[in-house]
Amino acid sequence: MLDLVLPQRCLVCGAGGTQLCDDCALALPALRPPLCERCGAPTAWPVRRCRECSGRRLGFATARAAVAYEGDVRRIVAGWKERGLRRLADAAAAVVADRLPAPHAALITFIPPDRDRRLRRGHHPAARLAEALADRWQLPCEPRLVRTGGSTRQRGLSLAERRRNVVGAFRADGALAGTVLLVDDVYTSGATVSAAASALRAAGARRVDVVTFTRAIYVPGVGLQGRRKEPI
Repeated sequence: MLDLVLPQRCLVCGAGGTQLCDDCALALPALRPPLCERCGAPTAWPVRRCRECSGRRLGFATARAAVAYEGDVRRIVAGWKERGLRRLADAAAAVVADRLPAPHAALITFIPPDRDRRLRRGHHPAARLAEALADRWQLPCEPRLVRTGGSTRQRGLSLAERRRNVVGAFRADGALAGTVLLVDDVYTSGATVSAAASALRAAGARRVDVVTFTRAIYVPGVGLQGRRKEPI
């Protein structure tokens, strides 16, 4: 009934029927090898640690994203997170499942919502993405992380400030074991998922792998997405 009143249209091309059509999903900018073995950043050749993550103590074992955060992907993420287009979570999960291998994990969890943004948006994109991926990969999905309330918003902070801001920002509920898959919508500097992964490991997880729909690409000397600034 809702589709009769508010017909669905592809956010990229405007075609009717769905919020992201199959053709536009296939055309989204892929993150293809070579990639950093640890954080998943595009590299000139295969490396275990890239310039972006070398020298950092990361809480996760690996991080992978399905698409680069550029062009039409930015429009999709904005519609999904800020305009309340919740069905894009299922479309994003389809892209992730198509482009990334199924994980060897005992449990899927996700970055918990910031209370103010959850109230403003009325939904939590990372949770919906995690639930959709759990359905596709036939894995349990549980909200195991909570925010301690000690951090502020990451937007507008420098890379170093981002890392300091999320130290101790999460706590894991309940005992964990084996490999946990941590899901978020966007990987930017990696500070948030690293802090959350550390909390999961402190609760007993043997390994934490990170999966996101998209990833910001940092170009040395240029910055994030063509702006002269550090990654956000």
